[in-house]
Amino acid sequence: MGVKERQEREREAVARAILDAARDLFVAEGYHNVSIRKIAERIEYSPAAIYSYFPSKDDIFFSLAEEGFRLLFSGKVLHEVQDPLDMIRRAFWQVYEFSKTHPEHFALMFLDRTVPQISQNWERFEFVREGKAKLGAALQRAIDAGHFPTAADPHAVFRILLASTIGASVARLCGRVGPGEDSDALARDTIEAALTGLRTGFAATFRPAPCPDPSVE
Repeated sequence: MGVKERQEREREAVARAILDAARDLFVAEGYHNVSIRKIAERIEYSPAAIYSYFPSKDDIFFSLAEEGFRLLFSGKVLHEVQDPLDMIRRAFWQVYEFSKTHPEHFALMFLDRTVPQISQNWERFEFVREGKAKLGAALQRAIDAGHFPTAADPHAVFRILLASTIGASVARLCGRVGPGEDSDALARDTIEAALTGLRTGFAATFRPAPCPDPSVE
């Protein structure tokens, strides 16, 4: 191994240690309550050393969020499943599975109200927009195929299914499932109940706001 390669690996290892320490602290204490100094103390580095890897605490969060969303989208659901309704069902189940396999990332991305909005860094998260667009297209295909009422708004369907899935995920993460109760079954039934209600149709009152256009200042 050459000197340059070894230095690069050492730098990657330090960056990983910073991200891991920051993630654990953000989840345990809340993003707003964690400083660069506290992260530095956790890994026994100086704050100046942290800044040589990440320009700000926000940048550390964005790195963790990007990592989390790439893990969330790492499945092949949106590429390999042809039936739109099955794709939708599997996609939201994948969100629940993500809360189990990566609970710290899930908590940071979906539960902490003090973290920066990823809309502040659209270019970095373009892949998230692309993933949501693919799922939105699957929802529209399901509407066109008659799986949902023709008047259904795919963006509203997405929001309702996501809220249902996150609710079931939080119930498990926060220990709100009773002893002996199957949290996976609860999540599965929650998703199915939301799908059934949406497919049956009801007088919806929720109206999703359009996503901000990153090209507009």
